[in-house]
Amino acid sequence: MSAGGIRPPRPFPDAARETLQDTQMRRNLKHATTTIREKRLRAVAELPDWEEIRTRGAALKDVALADLAEHLLMLEASVKRRGGQVHWARDGKEARRIVADLAAAHGAKEIIKVKSISSDEIELNAELEARGIHAVETDLAELIVQLAGDTPSHILVPAIHKNRAEIRELFRRELGADLPTDEPKVLAEAARLYLREKFLTTKVAVSGANFAIAATGTVCIVESEGNGRMCLTLPDVLISVMGIEKVLPEWADIAPFMQLLPRSSTAERMNPYTSFWSGVTPGDGPQEFHLVLLDNGRTDVLADKVGRETLRCIRCSACLNVCPVYERAGGHAYGSVYPGPIGAILTPQLLQLEDDNANSLPWASSLCGACYDACPVKINIPEILIYLRGQITPHKTPNAESIAMKTAAWIFNEPFRFEGALKLARIGQGPLVQHGAIHALPGLLGGWTSSRNLPAFPAKSFRELWREEGQHG
Repeated sequence: MSAGGIRPPRPFPDAARETLQDTQMRRNLKHATTTIREKRLRAVAELPDWEEIRTRGAALKDVALADLAEHLLMLEASVKRRGGQVHWARDGKEARRIVADLAAAHGAKEIIKVKSISSDEIELNAELEARGIHAVETDLAELIVQLAGDTPSHILVPAIHKNRAEIRELFRRELGADLPTDEPKVLAEAARLYLREKFLTTKVAVSGANFAIAATGTVCIVESEGNGRMCLTLPDVLISVMGIEKVLPEWADIAPFMQLLPRSSTAERMNPYTSFWSGVTPGDGPQEFHLVLLDNGRTDVLADKVGRETLRCIRCSACLNVCPVYERAGGHAYGSVYPGPIGAILTPQLLQLEDDNANSLPWASSLCGACYDACPVKINIPEILIYLRGQITPHKTPNAESIAMKTAAWIFNEPFRFEGALKLARIGQGPLVQHGAIHALPGLLGGWTSSRNLPAFPAKSFRELWREEGQHG
């Protein structure tokens, strides 16, 4: 378990190599992302003003972030006014302690959870287990991951890397379920029977939050299965862990996100279950509500004029579904809680560019721009990836590659140096050229020729030919 912030990721190259070798996982992933991607395109095409809604959503998030401290204080006052309690958590360690203390204070030995990536970010389940409190994941995909002793591989669909046959065997083994087929309705029924008892007997629930409205103290959860609605209404105590960037100033501000989020995430016109609650209602629903406002590095991200755009993210996962790297490598390859393009820019920033493995993530991209096109709040992920590469590089200890790049920059900066380097290259390439091409370069340069040939340097450069043409003209 990490000491404070989020769990540092594993080295991307090592994790990616493992997942790429899992051919079944790659087939599962490609099928799922392709299906979601095609459905999303159809859902988005239904709205003639989709681009205008994206622009509106981005602008609203920027307004909320510009005066974040003011909006959070307003949210705190509104929640308290409606009978709720607010806790401020500087990092993951503090957030874990707050939630675990609240659960223990109510004598809970078991809690039920709504799917929450913020709770994964702070490694909440491990902390609760250490305190003798078992957390039951009620989202079907999260339950699958939990029963398998696995970790999520997708922001929206944590078990996207598993197919129906694998899930059937898992439920047979872990739940003792008699499953004649692996039809989705059969698998869902097995999970429903297992979870129904938990819903009816567990007194403490933990959720995340998709949005919160500062003016009214309203918290919002959107989901597709109804398990969240059970967790939000049946227990006596509800604890919601929310990243501070999720707040919106006014009630009307949420309207565009109710169009952007479902179409971008599940490719639906609207979420089957959209829940709003404000504090505590006597005699109806949980009689104790706690809102944990989680910073965990977000204030540092907010202070960066370029990186702060990352905090617009509404966790729809659209960027993952269109990313050519994610589609082949899978979420586990990133080794972090937040996978895919958004994770490649969010994770290093949350860890303040101090974790070498996290700092490798901005390079795990082809910079094709598909993520930017798909993002419902117009986060320019490729631009931030490039920006972070520049920020991270100075932190690295000089090595052969960095020295070579600095030398190249020095050469390219002056025409006479560049021409001199070309002349030396023409002379030095002699022993390497065979049939007009260089088939193998020595040392670190060998990577260039491991899968391609390098054309030999011509006898005369373009600059030399241009000067000769000018003289003849």
